[in-house]
Order: sequence, then C-alpha cells, then structure tokens
Amino acid sequence: MADKEEQETMTSYKLFLRVISKRRTWVCLFLVVYAVLLSSSRNSLNSIVNWYGENHQTSSGLPAIYASVLLGAVFGVLSMAAALFIAVPAIVVIWISVVVTIAFPVKSRKKVVIEGRKVTKEIAGYVFKVLLKEGNFVALLCAVTAYFVFFKSYSSSS
Repeated sequence: MADKEEQETMTSYKLFLRVISKRRTWVCLFLVVYAVLLSSSRNSLNSIVNWYGENHQTSSGLPAIYASVLLGAVFGVLSMAAALFIAVPAIVVIWISVVVTIAFPVKSRKKVVIEGRKVTKEIAGYVFKVLLKEGNFVALLCAVTAYFVFFKSYSSSS
C-alpha cells in the first residue's frame, strides 16, 4: 500500500517537473503575474487616461506625450516586477549552485563568505541590468504605442 502511494507521488512529481520545465509554462506564469499586477494598478492607469481626456483639447500635442510616457513607465515597471517575480526561483538556484561550488575547493569559511558576497553582487548586478534593459524596452514600446493612440484621438477630436 505504501509502495503504491510512493509510486503515485513519484509519478505526480515527474509530471510536475515535466510541466514546469516547459517554456510555455513560464510564459503563462509570467502573463498571469503581469495580469495580476496590471489589475492591481488599474486605478493609476485610469487616472492617467482620465487626465489625458481632460487635457487633450489644448493646442499642442504635449498631453499625448506626457500621458504616453507615464503609461510607458507604468507598463515598464510592471513588466520588470513580473519578470523579477518569475526569475527569483531561478536566481536562487543559480546562486546556491555557485556558492556550493565555491565551497568545495576552499577550506576556510571566511574565504567562502568573501567569495559568496562577490558572487552575490555579480548576480544581482547582472539581473538588475537585464531587468532594466527589458523593462526599458517594454516601456518604450508601450509609450510609442500609447502616443500614437492618444495622438490619433487628439487629431480626430479636433
């Protein structure tokens, strides 16, 4: 009886590993986290759009630029937060692997701590650079798209 339960547990564990190793699983997880973050920041997005609705009658296209930059910034921050949320488990596994690998040839705990701190700084710096690059790309894409949408609505209402 215990063997059957153990076998079912191993089967479900293997299924879990197979599902979690797929790229589409992580993409779906990213999209779910992004949707949750987006729905939680709905008020700020609505306030930006409402502000543009009140101010787009001016003679210049500056409200469209301001609103699109703000929307781009919000979407960029949201995408960085979602990517960080998804990437944290992988980062922790990589960090643990590297620190354990460092610990094998080194005898002194003090040296392991020093090397571990260096590795932690390097990993954090690399992750921060990647997040900024990806977040800036999303922010730019959203800002340009929002500008054209706002400018089109500005042109059609004039």
